[in-house]
Amino acid sequence: MRLRRKPWARPELAACHFFISDPPKYKGRWQELFNNNNPIHLELGCGKGVFISEMGAANQHINYIAVDIKSEVLALAKRKIVKKYDEAGITSVNNIKLMSHNIELIDNMLDSTDDIERIYINFCNPWPKRAHNKKRLTHSKQLVKYKTFLKDGGEIWFKTDNDELFQHSIKYFEENGFIIKYITEDLHASGFEGSIPTEHEIMFTEQGIPTKFLIALLNK
Repeated sequence: MRLRRKPWARPELAACHFFISDPPKYKGRWQELFNNNNPIHLELGCGKGVFISEMGAANQHINYIAVDIKSEVLALAKRKIVKKYDEAGITSVNNIKLMSHNIELIDNMLDSTDDIERIYINFCNPWPKRAHNKKRLTHSKQLVKYKTFLKDGGEIWFKTDNDELFQHSIKYFEENGFIIKYITEDLHASGFEGSIPTEHEIMFTEQGIPTKFLIALLNK
């Protein structure tokens, strides 16, 4: 569904202290920006912020970089984050940096010195047409880029409702030197703990569609 244009979105983001307007400016300097030595996790395609708001509020000892492309959706994520932190009694959002950036060009804003510990890819576009497969966020074309800034022993947590994308992604990970550390075709029936549901995950679960989930470990 196409999100309607929101005239207030860009001004509100510009006034937000945890919104980063020029992500490439901090390439190689994200730890410096957070001003601590806590591990950094990255969400690719944060959407309306359901997942990242929960993660950030529950894990103040972890820094989060949340990326999406549309200002309209990021503005909704900003509001969701602020609301969640207020509910949790956290006075300021210091461990999340929100930004608009083309994920296909993620290597423009991160490099090997950024040492990302974990990447979350939640319900990305499956790009089912063969001609478009290279646009998948789990495609080898993208994994090569992630490997430059994902630390040795770092993980990619991947969720999807799409069977074909899931099976193809397993192959992409294995072909690029990742070890499948955990895998299930029905996350909610698996007993796995520590995974916060996303907006799409909640919707698909209500429709009876199981969430496929894996953890891919980078062994450099």
